[in-house]
Amino acid sequence: MTAGQPFAEWMKAVQSGIEHALDGFLPPVSEAPARLHAAMRYAVLDGGKRVRPLLVYGAGELFGADSAVLARAAAAVEMIHAYSLVHDDMPCMDDDALRRGKPTVHVEFDEATALLVGDALQSQAFQVLSEGETLADPERQLAMLRLLARAAGAGGMCGGQAIDLASVGLTLALGELERMHQLKTGALLRASVLLGALAGKRLEAAEVAALEAYAEAVGLAFQVVDDVLDATADSATLGKTAGKDAADNKPTYVSILGLAESKALAEKLRDDAHRAVVPFGEKARRLREIADLVVQRKA
Repeated sequence: MTAGQPFAEWMKAVQSGIEHALDGFLPPVSEAPARLHAAMRYAVLDGGKRVRPLLVYGAGELFGADSAVLARAAAAVEMIHAYSLVHDDMPCMDDDALRRGKPTVHVEFDEATALLVGDALQSQAFQVLSEGETLADPERQLAMLRLLARAAGAGGMCGGQAIDLASVGLTLALGELERMHQLKTGALLRASVLLGALAGKRLEAAEVAALEAYAEAVGLAFQVVDDVLDATADSATLGKTAGKDAADNKPTYVSILGLAESKALAEKLRDDAHRAVVPFGEKARRLREIADLVVQRKA
């Protein structure tokens, strides 16, 4: 991957590289328990846009991070994301049968296996991030582990999911909806950005502030676009069940703001993301391009 590489080529290279890394970091089906390992691989491999790994690599380029460390950080955050999808799709949560264009894990395997897949992927993520190519700075590596743990827990992704489940059928104010998604979606996207940056160096306060402002804008834009697509695209395009938020009576940006205003908000958030990384100059090119990808995506 080179700095002058067109974004589409850079993105494809990152996606291909992280697929290879994940394949190596996941336990093989040749080892027992084979069914659990097969289900873990089914949940993680051959699917998804890999937005979080893209953010890891995009931020890593700002500070010349080592590619081996970036691979571990990107794989760890993608395993956390994949585990959350497996649990999110289960009957006790959103009860969905389609994810990434194929049957969800509990449908393809069974509910007990799906539960274990999520548990195992979460543990595997921290194993991957703590082993192998270690940083010269142990404090920085510990900071990366702490960052991922906080993003995945009650103060991040899990907390946001709890609020989401408790909000079904309720009318939320815009600020309440935003707070829910800052936790459910935004926390892991923020962690992706900061993990990539920390793979390169210890961060100054001003650098953290700029990256957090970028991540907050991208995280909210991602959810706004998700809500727009859920209301406008079909299941074949999305790779998951379309219209499910409305069917489940969930509060969304579209239900609160309407379609046109939601699209306008996504564009504003993209502009906010671009402005946040101005201090980094041309080195932030990939982060700007990822913000464009998030807002312009069709699935």
